[in-house]
Amino acid sequence: MEQCRDAAADDLDRIVELAELLRDEVGTMRGGSLWARREAAPEPLPVTYRALLDRSDTRVVVGTIDEAVVGFGVVTVETLRDGGRLGVITDLFVEPGARAVGVGEVMVNDLIAFCEARDCVGIDARALPGHRATKNFFEETGFTARALVMHRRGAEVAPPDDPAGGDT
Repeated sequence: MEQCRDAAADDLDRIVELAELLRDEVGTMRGGSLWARREAAPEPLPVTYRALLDRSDTRVVVGTIDEAVVGFGVVTVETLRDGGRLGVITDLFVEPGARAVGVGEVMVNDLIAFCEARDCVGIDARALPGHRATKNFFEETGFTARALVMHRRGAEVAPPDDPAGGDT
């Protein structure tokens, strides 16, 4: 049965493993190289996710099938300039073999409830261009586009850890 629960320190190794799978998958997509350099959780991942587990303005959940962890999600509540709050889903990932059975929906609903309980004016989530499955998933759970980020490539300079370059 698909469920989600609060992530615990005991889940940290699995969350890091899933985060690495997320990076591998999204990093190869259009816009993925820059996403990995700007939006993805910073290294070292165990330190980053451990710190998120301890924050009161952040919720980290794991999605399970028959108690086996197959996904994870993270939402952080940001304070806006006018004092309002905005929920930002920074991570939502389900292993490819466990998709389309409801795990992602259970997790996103939990993250939405967390934000609603904190009176957020809205919740943002990111989908890369061309990642239609992610876009469709978020639309099916009530999200709509509120902004498009336009980007123009600059110099083709490889990041320090990517000698081959990659897209921006």
